[in-house]
Amino acid sequence: MAKKRVVSAVINGEPTDFLCEPRQTLLEVLRDVLDFTGTKEGCSNGNCGACTVRLNGRIVDSCLVLAVECDGAEIETIEGMAGPDALHPLQQAFLEGAALQCGICTPGFLVAAKALLEENPNPTEQQIRFFLAGNLCRCTGYDKIVRAVQACAAAASEH
Repeated sequence: MAKKRVVSAVINGEPTDFLCEPRQTLLEVLRDVLDFTGTKEGCSNGNCGACTVRLNGRIVDSCLVLAVECDGAEIETIEGMAGPDALHPLQQAFLEGAALQCGICTPGFLVAAKALLEENPNPTEQQIRFFLAGNLCRCTGYDKIVRAVQACAAAASEH
């Protein structure tokens, strides 16, 4: 067994140090070491997007990133999305629009959609579908997810 490494990162705004083996993925460390179980394991090969997190501002599949590569990084998981007193507007839109079913893909969609709306606050339906193409859902058929993102963008533009 390889010697464990100390990794220092900022996770959801909190400085965090953790031990990991060089072969462990960020997904494994988030779920099994740090107890951030909101990030879901779907395919473990980068095809489904269930494990999507933001790493230094970019969305990535955490199953494809080695945790040791995250030394000094900023990581945002689904747990960092909501405030202490309320859901994030995207989470609320997903809930109100029934844009979720089994919940495995939902955290990845939410993290990716948040990144989209920060980059483009008023995306078209085509832009939403293109941006979220790396996230797969086997339950909803995507229309409710797209509508929830559109509703969140529309509500934000009203304020």
